Amino acid sequence: MLAGVAVGASTAWLAGRWSARRRRSAPLEVNEAAPPPNPSWRPGDPSPHPFPGSPRLTFDPAATPAAVLYPLLISAVVPRPIALVSSAGADGGRNLAPFSYFGLVAHDPPHVVIGTCATSGRENRQKDTQQNVLETREFVVNVVSEWMLEAANHTCGFYDRGVDEMELAGLTPEPSEAVAPPRVAEAAVQLECVLAAAHPVHNAAGLLTTTILIGRVVRVHVLDAVTDRTATGAPVVAFNRLAAVSRLGGDTYARVTETYDLPRPGKEWQARRAGATVVSGGGAGGG
Repeated sequence: MLAGVAVGASTAWLAGRWSARRRRSAPLEVNEAAPPPNPSWRPGDPSPHPFPGSPRLTFDPAATPAAVLYPLLISAVVPRPIALVSSAGADGGRNLAPFSYFGLVAHDPPHVVIGTCATSGRENRQKDTQQNVLETREFVVNVVSEWMLEAANHTCGFYDRGVDEMELAGLTPEPSEAVAPPRVAEAAVQLECVLAAAHPVHNAAGLLTTTILIGRVVRVHVLDAVTDRTATGAPVVAFNRLAAVSRLGGDTYARVTETYDLPRPGKEWQARRAGATVVSGGGAGGG
């Protein structure tokens, strides 16, 4: 537990501890790209399919119970990054909760999106995170890494409103710069956000089931220990050092232990298919 440790000392301690752990953890030590899955594939070739002839199951969401769709979809749309969201209500009480309905959806300016499902355990059907964000229009996304996964998972219990999950899990609050909710000091990547929009989702019966929160990122904090530099000197996050955790289905999580690079195709492949010859303009902006 780091509750009494100063922020600077806390981050230094984490960096040192994780560096030592990386030396013991071979799969996360190397950041070299592996070969792609099908290195012999060429444009126009059929993709190798491991399940030829398998029948396909089709579901109509309007006719399929949510209890069936939920486990199906969260095990199908994988891996999903985990946003450990810190927020504070109008009364100043803070909350911390993980969400895997989460993603980065823009960069200029940067925006993130989080889906907060309704809960039947509250009269207003709102989780604390949703209620806080709608009240104050501020929150922080803390990216979950392996060294803090158990603590992050401990914050997802159905606790009473007013319970401080950050303290409950032994995580360290760190003051934010542009918003009121604190950051989580143990997180190597922290995104301070203000609410840009909230979109309610209703089911066929008209019941509010989810609220989609779109946040504009106003501060990006990255621990230098998990960064590398590009050829131009721009900082990028090193996947092996960040050791970000992703959510799969049920209670299953995954780690990034291997990566491979695939460059974007240039326009010359389009020309070759058409039987013409043109100078490639690169792969920028395709799709």
